Amino acid sequence: MSLRRRWPVAVTIAVLAIAIGSVLGSVRIGSAATNAAPSNQSPPTISGTAQVGSTLTADNGTWSGTTPITYAYQWRRCGDDGGSCASISGATNSTYVLKGVDSANTLRVRVTAKNSSGSSSSTSVPTAVVKAAPAAPPTVVNGCPVGTGAIDVAALAPPARLLIDGQQVAPPSISRSTGDITTRFHVSACSGRNVTGALVYATAVPFNQFSIAATTPTGADGWATLTMSQLSGYPAARHQQLLAMFVKASKTGDPTLGGVSTSKLISFPVNLNG
Repeated sequence: MSLRRRWPVAVTIAVLAIAIGSVLGSVRIGSAATNAAPSNQSPPTISGTAQVGSTLTADNGTWSGTTPITYAYQWRRCGDDGGSCASISGATNSTYVLKGVDSANTLRVRVTAKNSSGSSSSTSVPTAVVKAAPAAPPTVVNGCPVGTGAIDVAALAPPARLLIDGQQVAPPSISRSTGDITTRFHVSACSGRNVTGALVYATAVPFNQFSIAATTPTGADGWATLTMSQLSGYPAARHQQLLAMFVKASKTGDPTLGGVSTSKLISFPVNLNG
């Protein structure tokens, strides 16, 4: 009788153990099934201006997978077409400051997502071609840019002033029959440096002797060339020996009687007997 009572209890315990094992096994299998390594759903992107000195910022893109997910970054320098990429040493943050060596290239960022189940990487499309850093504004002393060589008139400011310090005419002696004359005027500033872009206006005095040429900017050599045609008022006198001209050099946007502008009366020889 004693043995017959114990057998059903042992069987019952064994059956319960099998059932519990099945349940626990099912829980473990279900838990493993919910863990997944990161998978990229949309690639990383880059924001910022593609110019040396600017900061680029990486956006992770969209990822699926078991959380928490951590992200690592690797910036890559590529050719102007986005190919031939190489990793940039030490560039492993989510931001990157563009350097001189990046000029004329593009950049990509590779984002690596990692969790307890594994890791995966995705790379952004390339940026626009990186532009060089903007030129630093010139240092100015007394209205003059520091340095040597020609000066762009736009860089001049008071108290600096333009100076008309050279003039030429062809033909060198203006006769009664001269139809057209070609005049040239040289403009300088800041101790004799050529000025480029200065606007030169010239007219014969008295008026109506020669036509008024269009206002002409000086070139890199500081010279402006103006051509004028004879009008009915020439010669202005029977024994005229000089052709006087009013000449003005100025900067675009300056007030009529201010800024860095200058004016001068210049004369060329006249030979009415020639």
